[in-house]
Amino acid sequence: MITIARLTIGEAARRKVLWVLVGLSLLSVALVTWGVDRLVSLIREQGEAELQVKIVVSQILIFIAFMFTFVLAMTAAFLGSPAIATDLESGIAQAMLARPLRRSSYLLGRWLGLSIVIAGYAILSGLLAIEAAAFVSGYTPPNLVLPIGYLAYQAIVLMTLALAISTRLSPIAGGAICVVAYGLAWMSGVLGDIGTALHAGGVSLIGDIGRVVLPTDGLWRGVVYGLEPSIVISQLGGSEAAQANPFFASQPPSQAFLAWAVVWLALVLLVAVNQLRRREL
Repeated sequence: MITIARLTIGEAARRKVLWVLVGLSLLSVALVTWGVDRLVSLIREQGEAELQVKIVVSQILIFIAFMFTFVLAMTAAFLGSPAIATDLESGIAQAMLARPLRRSSYLLGRWLGLSIVIAGYAILSGLLAIEAAAFVSGYTPPNLVLPIGYLAYQAIVLMTLALAISTRLSPIAGGAICVVAYGLAWMSGVLGDIGTALHAGGVSLIGDIGRVVLPTDGLWRGVVYGLEPSIVISQLGGSEAAQANPFFASQPPSQAFLAWAVVWLALVLLVAVNQLRRREL
């Protein structure tokens, strides 16, 4: 499994995937630094208090994180969807599995290598963007580990789904399914929060079901919570309008939800291994 993971990372490097991701990270950080610097300078020129600067920068970081989650979603989907399917179509998997190599080790090795790539991309980009914003504004989120960790795990969740689908469907179909599923999960979370704010039990249930089927939206709320200053949470935490806002979270994901996110990942991997074992090569 470790050998397959190393080969997967090396393959990503040879295909210049890693270098493209690093280049995109640096470009995005440069844009974030320039934009935050201009906005902060404008706010300070108007004589606003530093508290206002912190609030504005925190909201900018949340919006940037929101855009970055879609980039991560597409990256995860289109890294995971061809991982098994392409090897099966090209005959590479048949050659590798003819050796004394278990199908489970092959798939888990692929998963481990891709997880390292996608998590490294999320961590590097997230840390650089936050530190760049802190350098020009002076605002650092209360906890760096939480938002970065949730971002990385969100990407791993979607990549795992794409990898499982790739044991049965083509790369294009798998990538499309994962991107659409991610969007639907986010939309169901928004509808669920609006239903909770309006005390509409049937609508709020949609969000709960969506987070069970695909935990990405619940992990997104953890990203938001980790980027918000405590004063925003304390002032808006009891507001029903704020509860319906997808860019606000009054509390982090519950321990029960995080446990389910881990179980979900294990179950999807188990299904993927089972599907590959039953697949005729």
